[in-house]
Amino acid sequence: MSYQRQRGMYRARGGVLLGVCQGIATYFDMSVFWVRMIWVIAFILTGLWPVAGVYVVCALLLKPEPVRPLASDDDKEFYDSYAASPRNAAGRLKRKFDHLDRRIRRMEDQVTGRDFEWERKFRQEN
Repeated sequence: MSYQRQRGMYRARGGVLLGVCQGIATYFDMSVFWVRMIWVIAFILTGLWPVAGVYVVCALLLKPEPVRPLASDDDKEFYDSYAASPRNAAGRLKRKFDHLDRRIRRMEDQVTGRDFEWERKFRQEN
């Protein structure tokens, strides 16, 4: 199983028409030419509406390819959650930054507190 297949199927950002064919070709490790030929043959055999409809549905359902490669499963999970629901992903980031903000405030309170100065002076004498 190749790396591309493990990370999921996405629409390619540099594709000709919404990146569907290039995304499918990347996922199945095929040439884009052959994927496009399959679409053209399907278009000729079935007509405009079925193939165009399937293509548009694919374009709507496939998430756009990440701008940079996903380094870990956590990155993939975050990207998938963001692509599925940007509002939920923004809420998740806000909760994470609120947690970090609380930790920083606790550290500042510790350092700027009166006890910290006394402990520092005590350590210097010993």
